[in-house]
Amino acid sequence: MTRNDDVLPADWEDGDEPGRRRGRRAALIALGLVAVLVLGVGLVIGNYLNGLRTSYEKRSVVQITRGASDGERPEALDGSGQNILLLGSDKRSEEDAASEGVSGERSDVMMLVHISDDRESVYVTSFPRDLYVDIPGHGKDRINAALAFGGPSLAVTTVEDYTGVPIDHVALIDFEGIEGLVDTLGGIDVKVPQDFEASGIQFTEGTQTLDGEEALVFVRQRKQFADGDFQRNRNQQAVLKGIADKLISADTLSDPRKLADTIEAVSPFLTTDEGLSAREMSSLGLSLRSIRGGDIYFLSVPHAGPTTTSGGASVVATDEEAMDVLREALRTDDMGTYYAQYAGTY
Repeated sequence: MTRNDDVLPADWEDGDEPGRRRGRRAALIALGLVAVLVLGVGLVIGNYLNGLRTSYEKRSVVQITRGASDGERPEALDGSGQNILLLGSDKRSEEDAASEGVSGERSDVMMLVHISDDRESVYVTSFPRDLYVDIPGHGKDRINAALAFGGPSLAVTTVEDYTGVPIDHVALIDFEGIEGLVDTLGGIDVKVPQDFEASGIQFTEGTQTLDGEEALVFVRQRKQFADGDFQRNRNQQAVLKGIADKLISADTLSDPRKLADTIEAVSPFLTTDEGLSAREMSSLGLSLRSIRGGDIYFLSVPHAGPTTTSGGASVVATDEEAMDVLREALRTDDMGTYYAQYAGTY
């Protein structure tokens, strides 16, 4: 038998000496193992992403349309950013609804989220729920009545008409969903404006960590504050900031299980337009990957304060001159300048 050591160089095939053949076989085996590993990881990731998509699809979907009498939709300018309308619906008990004079599903939370075109800043602007505006097909009424009159579609149309900018997407969350979301995140830190008690829960001025039930009670309160609904708007923003800070923290984004649980918890309570699909949501999230808590800014639409209608109803009057400044900032994606000048004014 000829030993490998006795094989002459002339007997090798194009550099196929034994050591190189063994090395090549080892490399091929290693590549095969890597391929199997990559395929396995790909399957795991694929299954995980499919699971997230399935959880997200538990939300409700609505089609956003304009009626013939609603007028033309505001025109979008190139490079003007993106606008998303956030609505919070509080489905109270019949007894609570009767005591507060509420009928139908009204949006106690209404916020316009403007994402800058460079995806480096997010501006969240609150609307007082009693802001007295034109609601297409229903005359002048409180802005939160639009949801009751015509669902998310009319709410979007009303805000588009009032702000003069197109709404790209809408998301409506039942307040009960906030409770589950906060608990899934492990609680949130919220700035409490003053000491007060509500529903047997003590809130203490300063930063307080709230669980889901406490956060839900907190965003509902207004009678404890001198400026009522205006402070409630600020409290709602404080809870949204607490949620955003927790959502974009490394602890959440780097934990696949927590991220999946978060989507699973909120989806059953969520309604979006049909365009805010899982793919679109993923794309939006990817474009905002550099956003941190300090890049999210909160403010309120200009208004002229409480007033009374000819029929005796208590509402919040609009300030059209001041509103025109905000409209221009939204339309031209110049919210940074607007925020620097008017933050905390209203």
